[in-house]
Amino acid sequence: MDLRDDLPLDHRLAQVYRYGAGLCGAALLVFGCLGLADGLAFFSTSGERVAGLSSNGLLSLVSIATAAVLITGAVIGGNTASTVNIVVGTLFVLSGFVNLTLLDSGANYLAFGMSNVIFSFVTGLVIATFGMYGRVSSRLPRDNPYWRARHPNAAAQPETGGRAAIGDSAF
Repeated sequence: MDLRDDLPLDHRLAQVYRYGAGLCGAALLVFGCLGLADGLAFFSTSGERVAGLSSNGLLSLVSIATAAVLITGAVIGGNTASTVNIVVGTLFVLSGFVNLTLLDSGANYLAFGMSNVIFSFVTGLVIATFGMYGRVSSRLPRDNPYWRARHPNAAAQPETGGRAAIGDSAF
């Protein structure tokens, strides 16, 4: 599947991508700023509690950088926001798995705790869902621009009343 398909500038899905990136970016920005404001040790592997999660100075900076990427995607909007959401969401889930293996080790440089791992999984899935909404499905409606781009011949034909259109899945 090609994630570079163009949406019309005023398509309603662009708002979902933009708001999703903006809200998640704002939450990460607040978390990162709270960690830096507390003056946490930069490379502490034990971490201190910030907003219910374990954090250190490095995790605060990573959170702020990630928030900047998400907010930039939200400002740009459209397919860029969607792609940024998908990539960042996937990285969050992968980070959850990596940090799960590093718990209680000396290599836990981001001071992750189990609550951070769960947060990483949930947040990653939420961000990725915002990015994939209306874009990744086997049953997209015929008026969806992604469906039309994938089925150019069927999109040119008039819709059939009640019967499956050419290219529709039987599932």
